[in-house]
Amino acid sequence: MKIIKIYSIITAIMLYGASTNVHAQLPDKVGSLITADRTASNLAKRENLHKAFMSIVDKESTLYVPSPVNAINYLNNRPNIPDVMSWEPNFALVSKSLDWGVTSGPMEFQKVGAIKRFGQYLTVWRRDRKGNWKVHIRAEVENFGKGAKSDLVYYEPDDSWYLKHRSKVRLQQREEVVTQSDELFSTILKANNETAFNEFLADDVRYYYPWETEIEGKKNVLAFLKKKRIEITTDPSGVGRAYSGEYAYTSGTATVRSKDKVVKFNYIRIWQLKDDYQWRVIVEMMFER
Repeated sequence: MKIIKIYSIITAIMLYGASTNVHAQLPDKVGSLITADRTASNLAKRENLHKAFMSIVDKESTLYVPSPVNAINYLNNRPNIPDVMSWEPNFALVSKSLDWGVTSGPMEFQKVGAIKRFGQYLTVWRRDRKGNWKVHIRAEVENFGKGAKSDLVYYEPDDSWYLKHRSKVRLQQREEVVTQSDELFSTILKANNETAFNEFLADDVRYYYPWETEIEGKKNVLAFLKKKRIEITTDPSGVGRAYSGEYAYTSGTATVRSKDKVVKFNYIRIWQLKDDYQWRVIVEMMFER
């Protein structure tokens, strides 16, 4: 796996020449997912969000609005969604099996006659039988849109060997390992938040929290939680894992205590199996139920 950071357009032009299309520099594997995400965003901006979402969901897709709902049923009921929305991935990964991926980044949206609003989105993707990228789960969190734009970081899968399981029982067992990691994370959170986050967050974790700009890095996440005096407990309920095994997600509910307020949240965690064979959270989104 290669971790690549795309710097500013100016830097890219200096490196590759003024006539180079920066988007064209993306590798084929993760590039296909980034392109699918950007295409949907352009459709939402150019036409409407309903059409954009319908182009990337299927009968198995789930949208958090903020509670989880079947995407097709929700969209067919013509919900009260923004008239205009656009987003731009600044983080993307694709598994070695090329069946599973993640994108996240800033978004902006607006209803006609209302002020523009901002936030972050997180999408877990999977390929359908035709090889098209489809949303597995998608969630959003709102913020003030004041943070500096981050460079695009993407994880390009390598061609290394991975075990190709055929047994559904074995595949389910592999998901249970991830669930057990999240359950242990949740157990330690109840005893001590700092210990739990230190143990389970990756050093380069990306953290999305309501009304906060994207937080990058474990040290910054811990500093944020300490400054805001936030205590979190979680209860996992959902799990999914790439066929090649190196990435997974968990989801569930959370209780967030800050000063004298208690708020009920949902959460999504993106996990990576590190070189030491330990699962670490590389993306976490907390959003109100």
